[in-house]
Order: sequence, then C-alpha cells, then structure tokens
Amino acid sequence: MKKEDKNQMIESLANQLVANPNFYIADISNLNSEATSKLRRLCFKKEVKLIVVKNALLKKAMEKTNQNFESLYDVLKGGTCIMFAEVANQPAKLIQEFRRSSNRPILKGAFIEEMVYVGDNQLDNLVNIKSKNELIGDVIGLLQSPMRNILSALQSGGHTISGLVKTLSEKSETAN
Repeated sequence: MKKEDKNQMIESLANQLVANPNFYIADISNLNSEATSKLRRLCFKKEVKLIVVKNALLKKAMEKTNQNFESLYDVLKGGTCIMFAEVANQPAKLIQEFRRSSNRPILKGAFIEEMVYVGDNQLDNLVNIKSKNELIGDVIGLLQSPMRNILSALQSGGHTISGLVKTLSEKSETAN
C-alpha cells in the first residue's frame, strides 16, 4: 500500500471515529469466506458498518483524533475489524447473535459514549446498555406515572361521588 493510500485511510478512519460515538473493535480472523459474508450481510441488515483494518493504521487514526483512546491501544493485536453503529448496543447484540453459530467475532474492546470497555467478558454488559432514546422513554414514563395515578384516582372518585349524589337525590325523591 502506498504512503498516500495509507494517509488517506488514516484520515478516513479518524473522521469516522470522531463522527461515531459508538464503535466496537472485534476479531473476525479464522472465519471462512462464507461466514464472513454471512456476518457482513447481518451487519448490513442491522445497520452496523463493518470495516476490516490494519492495527497500525487504526492506532494512527485514533492518535489523530482529540479523544483519549489509549486504553484501546493494547487490544490492537491480531486480526481486527471495527464496527460502527448509531445505537450503542446494536453491535453487541449482533456479535451475540452471530456467535450462536460460530465462535467469532470476539470482542476486543468498545468505545461507547466516551466509555471504554475492554475484553470479550464485557459483551453481556454492552448488550444491556440502553440507547439514548430508550433512556429518554424511561424517564418520560417515570414522570408520567404519578400524573396517571392522580388522574385515575380523580376520575374513579368522580364517578363514585357523582353516583352517590345521584343515588341520594333519587332516594329523597322517592321518600317524598
């Protein structure tokens, strides 16, 4: 690869690292061509961008950004691919799903919203991470819950009081 091509690749990777707050570094080596194609199709279907990269180029791209990726430098050994996604836990779910039929990809590390996760043992934690929209939905649901309870109590009480008044007025009319 020519130096110009390497510099262009580093620049492209650096731009993607800055633009995407969520990415995973995984090992897909030892996958045959059929399994690799299956993984790429699954990534496309789940809206995860998968790029096979050279470790040295990825490290240079990481150094070129203004973010602190130093804790991920140690995982840049062996075959490496990088997975970009808008939804933070989507690549983790994808890896978990794909590993039902294969022993790869192996999670090397992940960078999720400025938090670093290192090692394959973090996969379950990453699967359970809620997206920003899910967290907003949970907060809205929690804020709405007390109001719903109050409205429900007022409505049911209103029916009881109106029913009681109606019954009392009917009794007074029949007594006369």
